[in-house]
Amino acid sequence: MTTQKIMLLVVLALVPAIVAATVVFGPRALFLVVFCAVISMFTEMVCQKLMQKETTYTDGSAMLTGVLLALNLPATLPLWEAAIGCVFAIAVVKQLFGGLGCNFANPAITGRVFLLLSFGGDMTTWVKPFFYRGRSFFEMFAATGNLPDGVTGATPLASGDAGLLDLFLGNVGGSLGETSVLALLIGGVFLLVLGLISWHTPVAYLGGLAVLELFYTLATGGEMTDVLYALLSGGVILGAFFMATDYVTTPMTGAGKLIFGLGCAVLTFVIREFANMPEGCSFSILLMNLLTPYIDKLTMTHPFGAKPAVKKEAK
Repeated sequence: MTTQKIMLLVVLALVPAIVAATVVFGPRALFLVVFCAVISMFTEMVCQKLMQKETTYTDGSAMLTGVLLALNLPATLPLWEAAIGCVFAIAVVKQLFGGLGCNFANPAITGRVFLLLSFGGDMTTWVKPFFYRGRSFFEMFAATGNLPDGVTGATPLASGDAGLLDLFLGNVGGSLGETSVLALLIGGVFLLVLGLISWHTPVAYLGGLAVLELFYTLATGGEMTDVLYALLSGGVILGAFFMATDYVTTPMTGAGKLIFGLGCAVLTFVIREFANMPEGCSFSILLMNLLTPYIDKLTMTHPFGAKPAVKKEAK
């Protein structure tokens, strides 16, 4: 199992989500995914050429970063802003720290957070589903940035007025990869069946968030459907299966993965319910990425009865 094969299989697992985004938001969604993948690969090639290193842009890791970043973006984001996010994710977060295997945080998530902090208006402009249906090619690509109020709306997590079935199928506004839970679950199960990811992080993340939301619902007198709503809306499903399971930036042991997932659940819950933003998935995973070395140190097992090697003194 090579790096290239693993990356391509993960991209394949994301195809249902890409197809769902294309159906809901039109061909521009597909174009944005392809655009981010190409820019990410090109950025990696340029960085490695400048640093006189072996070029590995064809191993699929840069392409996967671009695809994941695109799925964390709104369909109307201007292409030049998406390109900046790709360059930041690859050049700054990945290559400046040594390339694949050396980055301290998930490049796609960090790129998304960077864009959110830099272009908050465009990153929170959500086009309504099927807005691009029947529109010309020019209208499709020109309708970016500040759109009229009649064609934009809040995400279901912020508005709280979407139906559970619409959330499950993807008939809602939001980032490209956070709308159709069904498409994301198909990809997540695909990764689990192939053994590319373990169950620890997704189960701990989603289960922990469900328990916290349940207690919060009981304490505030809400409805039981609020728990499902919290799991089906926002980027939690995308984060739990595709972002929080990154090989490089998440713990190596099963116990570490459980701790990581629970930490993501707690942070997501706190940000959603008590901070001034409705979604906290990206920030929670990014913060837990910073704690990964400490979690590994805490949970790493040692052979029973092993003794440290004694260095021989030089004669």
